[in-house]
Amino acid sequence: MVIRILLADDQEAVRTGFRLVLGAQPDMEVVGEAADGRRTLERAAALKPDVVLADIRMPGPDGLEVTRLLAPTTRVIVVTTYDLDAYVYTALRNGACGFLLKRSGPALLAEAVRAAVSGEALISPSVTVRLLRHLRPPAEPRPPGPAPPQEPLTERETAVARLVASGMTNAEIAAALFVSPGTVKTHVAHIQRKLGTRNRVGIAAHVWDSGLAP
Repeated sequence: MVIRILLADDQEAVRTGFRLVLGAQPDMEVVGEAADGRRTLERAAALKPDVVLADIRMPGPDGLEVTRLLAPTTRVIVVTTYDLDAYVYTALRNGACGFLLKRSGPALLAEAVRAAVSGEALISPSVTVRLLRHLRPPAEPRPPGPAPPQEPLTERETAVARLVASGMTNAEIAAALFVSPGTVKTHVAHIQRKLGTRNRVGIAAHVWDSGLAP
């Protein structure tokens, strides 16, 4: 299935960059663009995209209001320069299927689109770290009885998981551990398999739950 995407941002350069990144994915197609909220709603009604990428600060209804209006029928990912807590909470409360910072990089952008289509919500790692710090309650005692079996992480995988939970990208982790980004990507895939998570948010949650957070 080809994922049909509508880009909504008042900056043409941003739309161009997103179109190049997403158009290069074999399972994605950019079917339209809009530079303001009113046009976004019109284009979404006409094109019926699978996913809308919406900036927050654009003319007309802003991205948060566009999200609220579209979310009942359309998957919306908020993509913004600003990671204010109020924006994150409002976007998710309005039904957003993801919240990304524009500096997150092309790999995470494509991952967020696929996550939205599969029914998940992906949030930029740095925002996730802050949300977990603010919102996660203290860990409750585990109930008696044997813990469910889980393949343990290796020492290197634990190090990578901790850096993921700190909000670092694959490139930043590679530089910190003196390995290639491809090696980090492989480690992340192994960690997700062992933990039974489907994205970096799940890795971060595990790290914080198990007391491994840096």
